[in-house]
Amino acid sequence: MFNKVLIANRGEIAIRVMRACRELNIKSVAIYSDADKNSLFARYADESHPLGGSTPSESYLRVDKIIDIAEKSGAEAIHPGYGFLAENPKLGMECEKHGIKLIGPKSSVIEAMGDKIRARKLMKKAKVPVVPGTVEGVKDAEKAIKIAEEIGYPVIVKASAGGGGIGMRTVYEEDELVRAIESTQSVASSAFGDPTVYIEKYLEKPRHIEFQVLADEHGNIIHLNERECSIQRRHQKLIEEAPSPIMTPELREKMGAAAVRAAKHIGYTNAGTVEFLYSNGDFYFLEMNTRVQVEHPITEVITGVDIVKEQIRIAAGEELCCSQDEITIRGHAIECRINAEDPLSDFKPTPGRITGYRSPGGIGVRVDSGVYMNYEIPSYYDSMISKLIVWGRDRAEAIERMKRALAEYIILGVKTTIPFHKAIMRNEAFNRGELHTHFVDHHRKQIEEEMKRIVIEDKEMVTRLQSTFLPSKKVAAISAAIGNYMASNKKVL
Repeated sequence: MFNKVLIANRGEIAIRVMRACRELNIKSVAIYSDADKNSLFARYADESHPLGGSTPSESYLRVDKIIDIAEKSGAEAIHPGYGFLAENPKLGMECEKHGIKLIGPKSSVIEAMGDKIRARKLMKKAKVPVVPGTVEGVKDAEKAIKIAEEIGYPVIVKASAGGGGIGMRTVYEEDELVRAIESTQSVASSAFGDPTVYIEKYLEKPRHIEFQVLADEHGNIIHLNERECSIQRRHQKLIEEAPSPIMTPELREKMGAAAVRAAKHIGYTNAGTVEFLYSNGDFYFLEMNTRVQVEHPITEVITGVDIVKEQIRIAAGEELCCSQDEITIRGHAIECRINAEDPLSDFKPTPGRITGYRSPGGIGVRVDSGVYMNYEIPSYYDSMISKLIVWGRDRAEAIERMKRALAEYIILGVKTTIPFHKAIMRNEAFNRGELHTHFVDHHRKQIEEEMKRIVIEDKEMVTRLQSTFLPSKKVAAISAAIGNYMASNKKVL
């Protein structure tokens, strides 16, 4: 087992990895930007090192600085978390070059699955169903028009190197196709440095279902069942749940086998996620995330498997904790991503200072967070504040528990997605499990009207609770005292 692990990330996922390290008696090393110098994760770690700068390009994307800190600190392994360098093969290559273990798959596998065209080819060879579309990148307009006609409109133009919903354009008519290709190429070139695009059949109302896989370096591969991730905005997930409301034992067996087959075919090791689109009784490979997922806690809750600990153990050369036969599903879990965004203004980011904070609790409630009272949410990074996870004996109980937890969650100073999540939990179609990736747009008017009512309700509640929050100056002093205590008493935390 490792003695020391560097976490090449920030926020709640950095703390999540550090907690796993602490339980495994491994020292954790944090890296932080200038904007994160007062962050909780930097204080929680056993040791912390500055990267300098505030923008990602100046800090968390600097592979050279990260490798240098890892070597100087004596870290034997690097955990990339998600985002930033988590799916960048360069970090893996540099780790391999310097004799540092990347807690993830080999750089060659990351590179292969990061190229969506190449990934589609590999999945076809592995006999995993893929969405009808092009096998190669598209450059010629006339060829693109012919391909789209064969597939049938609507189609979607995607960046080969894309991710996070960036570099995607839906096309309903031939007249729109050439412009869509040109604009997507421009976005792809700017965002990913690769203008290659491809065309797929656009599925009108698919469900987004993904399977968590674990693979060790001894040839053992298992899946931890599925997660439903269909509640999205602009192709980015907002709410996830496990298991999927439409899953049957027969469908789970087929999709799980396909996920394991995909991982085995590419020689995958560590934790990964095979994502599928499900439509009209058929499922198709979408992409593979070669890292831990934001939504991994709901799988942990229903299976009892600590995915991050397994990542570390696998990287250290140990075998998987259990076999496929030992994996069971217990109850139902839901995760809401609590972001610093205004859901009534098209989810516009709202960075700023948290002037009041009270997290929910009670049976079946988990909060993965990297913030605290009086914390300043930077404008440089992802807007996530926390992940609220609940567990129930069944889906109905999980929904009711999430309603209760959201009602208890108080965040003042910045607008958040809490009203959106409350509105979704009250939505009748959601409660019936009638989900698809365009759910938010399809029910937009109803959701917005419900959110407006919720905002009024929340203002009344906050007014009643306002006096229970400490004045900001006093909070600042207490926060500083807590930070100093954490910094000088790491061993007892």
